[in-house]
Amino acid sequence: MFNQKKIAVIGAGHMGRALIGGMLRGKLTSPKNIVATRRDEEALAALRRQFGVHAVNDNAKAVAGADVVILAVKPQASKAVLGEIAAAARTEQLFISVMAGVTTATINALLKVSCPVVRAMPNTPCLVDAGATAICAGRHAGGAQLELAGAIFRSVGVCVVLPEQAMDAVTGLSGSGPVYLYMVIEAMIDGGVKMGLPRAVAATLAAQTVFGAAKLVIETGKHPAILKDEVTTPGGTAINAIHTLEARGLRSVLIDAVVTATQRSQELAKLYGD
Repeated sequence: MFNQKKIAVIGAGHMGRALIGGMLRGKLTSPKNIVATRRDEEALAALRRQFGVHAVNDNAKAVAGADVVILAVKPQASKAVLGEIAAAARTEQLFISVMAGVTTATINALLKVSCPVVRAMPNTPCLVDAGATAICAGRHAGGAQLELAGAIFRSVGVCVVLPEQAMDAVTGLSGSGPVYLYMVIEAMIDGGVKMGLPRAVAATLAAQTVFGAAKLVIETGKHPAILKDEVTTPGGTAINAIHTLEARGLRSVLIDAVVTATQRSQELAKLYGD
Protein backbone atom coordinates (compact mmCIF):
# COMPACT_ATOMS: atom_id res chain seq x y z
CA MET A 1 0.00 0.00 0.00
CA PHE A 2 2.75 2.44 0.91
CA ASN A 3 5.05 1.39 -1.94
CA GLN A 4 8.11 2.99 -0.37
CA LYS A 5 6.26 6.28 0.15
CA LYS A 6 8.19 8.81 2.18
CA ILE A 7 6.35 9.80 5.34
CA ALA A 8 6.95 12.98 7.35
CA VAL A 9 5.66 13.20 10.92
CA ILE A 10 5.56 16.88 11.83
CA GLY A 11 5.68 17.27 15.61
CA ALA A 12 6.57 13.75 16.75
CA GLY A 13 5.42 14.06 20.37
CA HIS A 14 3.33 11.40 22.14
CA MET A 15 0.84 10.84 19.31
CA GLY A 16 3.41 11.20 16.55
CA ARG A 17 5.64 8.62 18.24
CA ALA A 18 2.68 6.29 18.72
CA LEU A 19 1.91 6.42 14.99
CA ILE A 20 5.54 5.88 14.04
CA GLY A 21 5.71 2.86 16.34
CA GLY A 22 2.45 1.45 14.98
CA MET A 23 3.54 1.79 11.36
CA LEU A 24 6.85 0.08 12.08
CA ARG A 25 5.39 -2.75 14.20
CA GLY A 26 2.71 -3.30 11.55
CA LYS A 27 5.39 -3.36 8.86
CA LEU A 28 3.56 -0.71 6.87
CA THR A 29 6.90 0.88 6.08
CA SER A 30 10.52 0.87 7.21
CA PRO A 31 12.43 3.41 9.32
CA LYS A 32 14.34 4.65 6.27
CA ASN A 33 11.08 5.97 4.80
CA ILE A 34 10.11 8.06 7.84
CA VAL A 35 11.35 11.50 8.81
CA ALA A 36 10.16 13.00 12.10
CA THR A 37 10.48 16.56 13.34
CA ARG A 38 10.89 18.08 16.79
CA ARG A 39 12.37 21.41 17.90
CA ASP A 40 14.54 19.95 20.65
CA GLU A 41 17.77 18.16 19.74
CA GLU A 42 17.46 15.79 22.70
CA ALA A 43 14.01 14.74 21.51
CA LEU A 44 15.36 14.23 18.00
CA ALA A 45 18.14 12.00 19.31
CA ALA A 46 15.58 9.96 21.25
CA LEU A 47 13.54 9.41 18.07
CA ARG A 48 16.62 8.17 16.24
CA ARG A 49 17.50 5.79 19.06
CA GLN A 50 14.00 4.43 19.54
CA PHE A 51 12.89 3.98 15.95
CA GLY A 52 15.93 4.40 13.70
CA VAL A 53 14.11 7.06 11.66
CA HIS A 54 15.47 10.27 10.24
CA ALA A 55 14.83 13.12 12.70
CA VAL A 56 15.29 16.81 11.90
CA ASN A 57 14.18 20.19 13.25
CA ASP A 58 13.30 21.64 9.84
CA ASN A 59 9.57 21.13 9.13
CA ALA A 60 9.69 22.53 5.61
CA LYS A 61 12.59 20.30 4.63
CA ALA A 62 10.78 17.23 5.98
CA VAL A 63 7.63 18.09 4.04
CA ALA A 64 9.50 18.79 0.82
CA GLY A 65 10.73 15.21 0.62
CA ALA A 66 7.51 13.48 1.69
CA ASP A 67 4.62 11.76 -0.07
CA VAL A 68 2.53 11.61 3.12
CA VAL A 69 2.65 14.27 5.83
CA ILE A 70 1.22 13.59 9.28
CA LEU A 71 0.47 16.83 11.12
CA ALA A 72 0.81 15.99 14.81
CA VAL A 73 1.36 19.44 16.31
CA LYS A 74 -0.96 21.07 18.85
CA PRO A 75 -3.87 23.00 17.31
CA GLN A 76 -2.66 26.31 18.73
CA ALA A 77 0.50 25.87 16.65
CA SER A 78 -1.42 25.02 13.47
CA LYS A 79 -1.28 28.43 11.80
CA ALA A 80 2.42 28.90 12.42
CA VAL A 81 3.38 25.39 11.32
CA LEU A 82 1.14 25.33 8.25
CA GLY A 83 2.48 28.74 7.24
CA GLU A 84 6.02 27.43 7.70
CA ILE A 85 5.52 24.42 5.43
CA ALA A 86 3.15 25.95 2.85
CA ALA A 87 5.91 26.67 0.33
CA ALA A 88 6.95 23.01 0.40
CA ALA A 89 3.43 21.56 0.01
CA ARG A 90 2.42 19.97 -3.30
CA THR A 91 -0.94 18.95 -4.76
CA GLU A 92 0.01 15.27 -4.94
CA GLN A 93 0.91 14.99 -1.26
CA LEU A 94 -1.48 13.52 1.30
CA PHE A 95 -1.76 15.49 4.53
CA ILE A 96 -3.14 13.65 7.57
CA SER A 97 -4.01 15.87 10.51
CA VAL A 98 -4.52 14.91 14.16
CA MET A 99 -4.93 18.56 15.20
CA ALA A 100 -8.13 18.85 17.24
CA GLY A 101 -10.64 21.36 15.94
CA VAL A 102 -8.71 22.28 12.78
CA THR A 103 -10.85 21.58 9.71
CA THR A 104 -9.66 20.19 6.40
CA ALA A 105 -10.76 23.40 4.68
CA THR A 106 -8.61 25.44 7.08
CA ILE A 107 -5.61 23.22 6.38
CA ASN A 108 -6.01 23.58 2.62
CA ALA A 109 -6.44 27.34 2.96
CA LEU A 110 -3.31 27.75 5.08
CA LEU A 111 -1.25 25.46 2.86
CA LYS A 112 -2.54 27.34 -0.21
CA VAL A 113 -2.59 24.02 -2.10
CA SER A 114 -5.54 21.88 -3.23
CA CYS A 115 -3.98 18.70 -1.87
CA PRO A 116 -5.89 15.80 -0.30
CA VAL A 117 -6.35 16.18 3.45
CA VAL A 118 -7.60 13.52 5.84
CA ARG A 119 -8.54 14.69 9.32
CA ALA A 120 -8.23 12.25 12.22
CA MET A 121 -9.23 12.24 15.87
CA PRO A 122 -7.29 9.51 17.70
CA ASN A 123 -6.96 9.10 21.46
CA THR A 124 -4.06 8.41 23.80
CA PRO A 125 -4.56 4.61 24.05
CA CYS A 126 -2.93 4.61 20.60
CA LEU A 127 0.27 4.61 22.70
CA VAL A 128 -0.48 0.98 23.65
CA ASP A 129 -2.07 -0.05 20.33
CA ALA A 130 -5.58 0.23 21.80
CA GLY A 131 -6.64 3.53 20.26
CA ALA A 132 -10.01 4.60 18.91
CA THR A 133 -9.76 6.87 15.86
CA ALA A 134 -12.25 8.45 13.50
CA ILE A 135 -11.12 9.84 10.14
CA CYS A 136 -12.81 11.96 7.51
CA ALA A 137 -11.94 13.08 4.01
CA GLY A 138 -11.45 16.68 3.01
CA ARG A 139 -12.71 18.11 -0.25
CA HIS A 140 -9.77 16.83 -2.32
CA ALA A 141 -9.37 13.41 -0.68
CA GLY A 142 -10.94 10.19 -1.91
CA GLY A 143 -11.18 6.52 -1.08
CA ALA A 144 -7.52 5.76 -1.73
CA GLN A 145 -6.36 8.47 0.66
CA LEU A 146 -8.85 7.36 3.33
CA GLU A 147 -7.64 3.77 3.01
CA LEU A 148 -4.02 4.80 3.39
CA ALA A 149 -4.78 6.95 6.44
CA GLY A 150 -6.97 4.21 7.88
CA ALA A 151 -4.12 1.70 7.63
CA ILE A 152 -1.94 3.99 9.75
CA PHE A 153 -4.52 4.35 12.51
CA ARG A 154 -5.53 0.67 12.42
CA SER A 155 -1.91 -0.10 13.25
CA VAL A 156 -2.55 1.45 16.69
CA GLY A 157 -6.16 0.41 17.33
CA VAL A 158 -9.53 0.64 15.63
CA CYS A 159 -10.50 3.21 13.02
CA VAL A 160 -13.85 4.34 11.64
CA VAL A 161 -14.74 6.68 8.76
CA LEU A 162 -17.22 9.50 9.36
CA PRO A 163 -18.25 12.78 7.71
CA GLU A 164 -16.33 15.80 8.93
CA GLN A 165 -19.32 17.30 10.72
CA ALA A 166 -19.16 14.37 13.16
CA MET A 167 -15.55 15.02 14.20
CA ASP A 168 -16.38 17.39 17.06
CA ALA A 169 -18.64 14.74 18.60
CA VAL A 170 -15.87 12.17 18.20
CA THR A 171 -13.55 14.56 20.03
CA GLY A 172 -16.05 14.78 22.88
CA LEU A 173 -16.63 11.03 23.06
CA SER A 174 -13.49 9.03 22.30
CA GLY A 175 -10.92 11.80 21.92
CA SER A 176 -11.48 13.07 25.46
CA GLY A 177 -13.03 9.83 26.71
CA PRO A 178 -9.92 8.30 28.31
CA VAL A 179 -9.90 11.21 30.78
CA TYR A 180 -13.39 10.33 31.96
CA LEU A 181 -12.39 6.71 32.50
CA TYR A 182 -9.18 7.63 34.31
CA MET A 183 -11.36 9.52 36.77
CA VAL A 184 -13.72 6.54 37.09
CA ILE A 185 -10.77 4.22 37.76
CA GLU A 186 -9.30 6.67 40.27
CA ALA A 187 -12.62 6.91 42.10
CA MET A 188 -13.00 3.12 42.16
CA ILE A 189 -9.50 2.82 43.62
CA ASP A 190 -10.33 5.32 46.35
CA GLY A 191 -13.52 3.41 47.08
CA GLY A 192 -11.54 0.20 47.49
CA VAL A 193 -9.05 1.93 49.77
CA LYS A 194 -11.89 3.36 51.85
CA MET A 195 -13.21 -0.15 52.35
CA GLY A 196 -9.84 -1.50 53.45
CA LEU A 197 -7.99 -2.66 50.33
CA PRO A 198 -4.31 -1.79 49.83
CA ARG A 199 -4.03 0.94 47.21
CA ALA A 200 -1.86 -1.12 44.84
CA VAL A 201 -4.34 -3.99 44.97
CA ALA A 202 -7.29 -1.64 44.46
CA ALA A 203 -5.54 -0.08 41.46
CA THR A 204 -4.93 -3.46 39.83
CA LEU A 205 -8.49 -4.61 40.39
CA ALA A 206 -10.10 -1.35 39.25
CA ALA A 207 -8.06 -1.04 36.04
CA GLN A 208 -8.55 -4.70 35.14
CA THR A 209 -12.28 -4.42 35.82
CA VAL A 210 -12.66 -1.50 33.40
CA PHE A 211 -10.50 -3.28 30.81
CA GLY A 212 -12.44 -6.52 31.17
CA ALA A 213 -15.83 -4.82 30.99
CA ALA A 214 -14.83 -3.00 27.80
CA LYS A 215 -13.49 -6.24 26.30
CA LEU A 216 -16.80 -7.98 27.01
CA VAL A 217 -18.72 -5.23 25.20
CA ILE A 218 -16.39 -5.48 22.19
CA GLU A 219 -16.09 -9.26 21.94
CA THR A 220 -19.70 -10.24 22.71
CA GLY A 221 -21.27 -7.43 20.71
CA LYS A 222 -23.96 -7.19 23.38
CA HIS A 223 -25.46 -3.87 24.40
CA PRO A 224 -23.95 -2.66 27.70
CA ALA A 225 -27.43 -2.63 29.24
CA ILE A 226 -27.78 -6.37 28.55
CA LEU A 227 -24.40 -7.14 30.09
CA LYS A 228 -25.39 -5.02 33.09
CA ASP A 229 -28.64 -6.91 33.54
CA GLU A 230 -26.85 -10.26 33.30
CA VAL A 231 -24.90 -9.55 36.49
CA THR A 232 -27.62 -7.68 38.38
CA THR A 233 -29.30 -10.21 40.64
CA PRO A 234 -32.45 -9.45 42.67
CA GLY A 235 -31.55 -7.88 46.01
CA GLY A 236 -27.83 -8.17 45.27
CA THR A 237 -24.88 -5.84 45.56
CA ALA A 238 -24.91 -4.65 41.94
CA ILE A 239 -28.50 -3.40 41.95
CA ASN A 240 -27.86 -1.47 45.14
CA ALA A 241 -24.77 0.12 43.57
CA ILE A 242 -26.77 0.95 40.43
CA HIS A 243 -29.40 2.66 42.58
CA THR A 244 -26.73 4.90 44.10
CA LEU A 245 -25.13 5.69 40.72
CA GLU A 246 -28.49 6.60 39.19
CA ALA A 247 -29.47 8.69 42.21
CA ARG A 248 -26.18 10.63 42.02
CA GLY A 249 -26.59 11.24 38.28
CA LEU A 250 -23.62 9.31 36.89
CA ARG A 251 -25.28 8.78 33.53
CA SER A 252 -26.20 12.45 33.13
CA VAL A 253 -22.77 13.63 34.25
CA LEU A 254 -21.01 11.50 31.63
CA ILE A 255 -23.41 12.61 28.89
CA ASP A 256 -22.83 16.23 29.90
CA ALA A 257 -19.06 15.67 29.76
CA VAL A 258 -19.28 14.46 26.17
CA VAL A 259 -21.49 17.41 25.24
CA THR A 260 -19.18 19.94 26.91
CA ALA A 261 -16.06 18.53 25.25
CA THR A 262 -17.84 18.50 21.87
CA GLN A 263 -18.81 22.14 22.27
CA ARG A 264 -15.21 23.05 23.11
CA SER A 265 -14.04 21.29 19.96
CA GLN A 266 -16.54 23.38 17.98
CA GLU A 267 -15.11 26.51 19.61
CA LEU A 268 -11.58 25.46 18.65
CA ALA A 269 -12.68 25.04 15.03
CA LYS A 270 -13.84 28.67 15.02
CA LEU A 271 -10.74 29.85 16.84
CA TYR A 272 -8.21 28.15 14.56
CA GLY A 273 -10.20 28.54 11.37
CA ASP A 274 -10.12 32.32 11.30
